[in-house]
Amino acid sequence: MSQVLDPLPPRQDPARGAAPAPADTGGPDAGLSGAELAARYGLSVSGARPPLTRYVRQLWGRRHFILAFSTAKLTAQYSQAKLGQLWQVMTPLLNAGVYLLIFGLLLGTSRGVPDFVPFLVTGVFIFTFTQSCAMAGTRAISGNLGLVRALHFPRASLPISFALQQLQQLLYSMIALVVILFAFGVWPRPSWLLVVPALLLQFVFNTGLALILARVGAKTPDVAQLMPFITRTWMYTSGVMFSLPHMLAKHDLPSWVHTVMQCNPTAVFIDLMRFALIDSFHSDQLPPHVWAIALGWALLSGVGGFVYFWKAEERYGRG
Repeated sequence: MSQVLDPLPPRQDPARGAAPAPADTGGPDAGLSGAELAARYGLSVSGARPPLTRYVRQLWGRRHFILAFSTAKLTAQYSQAKLGQLWQVMTPLLNAGVYLLIFGLLLGTSRGVPDFVPFLVTGVFIFTFTQSCAMAGTRAISGNLGLVRALHFPRASLPISFALQQLQQLLYSMIALVVILFAFGVWPRPSWLLVVPALLLQFVFNTGLALILARVGAKTPDVAQLMPFITRTWMYTSGVMFSLPHMLAKHDLPSWVHTVMQCNPTAVFIDLMRFALIDSFHSDQLPPHVWAIALGWALLSGVGGFVYFWKAEERYGRG
């Protein structure tokens, strides 16, 4: 009796893997490309950059994480030191003491500058705020690759949280600054209220700077090694340890050099803070249209830096 045998399945070569499945020539999805299939079933690329408005909403939804992350970083910064959080105040004070010794006493930059100690300490604290944001922003992505690759969240959360961390650090330093002002006979006056808008504008500028450097540092980690030299040069051209108008008056330089140095963003924010806090620092020592310049720097860096960072959102942590 003859038997009807089922056809044998095609032989699989172990070296080549499983035999290819027969092509599906029917069904509603036949002939559709990958993009068309994704559109039909509402699929999206994992980690793709969202539209800018949605990205802003996602960041706002992570606001509690951003604040908690920045606070935790600040607390852990000196957790291994015996003096603990006292270093948040002592570090900027020691920096100011070194600059006072070298520039104020040895090099004589204090000549012609009334209230030089408050003048110097204010400059050191305000510049350190920007410097620290720049340094932290450079490593915001490259130094947190484990977090970036493990979790899905708006990557801008990291540089923003580092800028918030430095703002909290500055607020601790401001306590020491107020004590120094009192010790040298500088008392509160209505202009102290200008500290709030000046710090707000500087924070927006610093956040934008951190975002820009976070993208640059994520692509080129070697930038982090150059940043100490860049920020040190920046400090010496920002009038931290000396009065810019007095220093520029001693040299026969083109007028555009005066304009560039006085419109330097850190010099602008330092001048605004000195004007707000120190009685002897008068409005004639400020560059023309100083508030407009500060607002312009804040918008240029804050908005421009945010958009610049967002454009590379899908590439962070991918090799």
